[in-house]
Amino acid sequence: MKKTVILADDHVLVAEGIKNLLAQQYDVVATVENGRELITAAKQHKPDVIVSDVSMPLLNGIDALHKLKEQKVDAKVVFLTMHPDVKYAIRALDAGAAGYVLKHSAADELLTAVDAALAGRTFITSLLAADVMEAYRQGGDTKATDPLAQLSPRQHEVLQLLAEGKTAKEVANIMNISSRTVEFHKYKMIEVLKLDNARELIKFAIENGLAATNPN
Repeated sequence: MKKTVILADDHVLVAEGIKNLLAQQYDVVATVENGRELITAAKQHKPDVIVSDVSMPLLNGIDALHKLKEQKVDAKVVFLTMHPDVKYAIRALDAGAAGYVLKHSAADELLTAVDAALAGRTFITSLLAADVMEAYRQGGDTKATDPLAQLSPRQHEVLQLLAEGKTAKEVANIMNISSRTVEFHKYKMIEVLKLDNARELIKFAIENGLAATNPN
């Protein structure tokens, strides 16, 4: 019996190509386009592996992984992304990812990464592996160098939605909280990050890859 996989990617054509690649060895039971759909699908299908993009609308892949861990969804997560920056790989690994593969290396590395995840190993794309290991060796607490580490996962969610152009009311409806709570989170983030206003906060979100406006 084939192992089951959920694929999360908001680019339809890219997702179709990845799905065809995965289908050579695995049963792709669902394909979703954002982090919130991913959580719903994962709870429904209980896959063995999730292959997810990092940058996705509504909820990015890394924050989705945090939520999956909180909700005790026991699936290995392999990130497949265009982000070649070491800080994204470290962010993913710190969240509990079992793999980090760059999209342009997918044909060579993705199936290997999924196999490794199923075997209980961690796979990092060959282009970043040495840099990631060096960052961990030198950094000790790698989170200390990541500005996003100053914010809570809940604040990440609020900030991503605001950066995608949602109003406080829309954010409140999506997250099932009050508009007042959204405004409080916004105020606290500006304070914690020592920014001057909401515009700088949105700029911060985009520069740090929290919004899906960044390249996938």
